[in-house]
Amino acid sequence: MDALYPRLLVTRFAECFDFYRAVLPPLTGATLVKGSPEGPYANWDLADQTLLALFDRSAMAAVLGTAEPPGRPGAPAAPAVPAAPVHDAAMLVLRVDDVDAALDLCLRHGGTPAAPATDRPEWGPTLRSAHLRDPDGRLVELQSY
Repeated sequence: MDALYPRLLVTRFAECFDFYRAVLPPLTGATLVKGSPEGPYANWDLADQTLLALFDRSAMAAVLGTAEPPGRPGAPAAPAVPAAPVHDAAMLVLRVDDVDAALDLCLRHGGTPAAPATDRPEWGPTLRSAHLRDPDGRLVELQSY
């Protein structure tokens, strides 16, 4: 049984699906268990536990009876690249073997750089991290010790 896992509510389902399908297996060993670029749902597991799930934001809005998110029929158009919030409320953190190689992989598959790969001894004696945004604008941290 999955005790707790992130489910990202995404506006650009196909782009996010392609991004995570390309980067999760080599970075985490996770395998796609369910889903396709058409959505509205996908999940990747690691050792029979969900590591990450995606769900189309408009499908969740329909369940909750809330307004359509930008980019859906009858809603304002979504910007070409989602604007980053002034302060992020959350981020997805992936521990990887090689931050620089992981950042390169993510950028080749639609990620957008947010902060370069940097040694951060103030966060941990051997910590190296990089930050990027997924195709929906969500902050992702890549880290290694």
